[in-house]
Amino acid sequence: MTEEVNISGRRQRKLDKAKEVEAKQTYWVQIRMFPIWLRILLVIVLFGGAAAGGLMVGYGVLGNGTPADALKWETYQHILDIKDGK
Repeated sequence: MTEEVNISGRRQRKLDKAKEVEAKQTYWVQIRMFPIWLRILLVIVLFGGAAAGGLMVGYGVLGNGTPADALKWETYQHILDIKDGK
């Protein structure tokens, strides 16, 4: 008789569990299309673009100004002067 036939149910379950643990120890390697640093950079750039777009819409459409003026430093300098009481 072979050894496999003489194995008890308890021993067989133990061997099956050992095989499951061994199978779970194999690691899955995920290949990313874009690296993490590029994703973070992309999110920052998109956030900046959305902020600039929002400023232009708010200043140009809601504020009845020229949308390009929302991105000029002189506009914010004027706002700071008003805030400081100059």
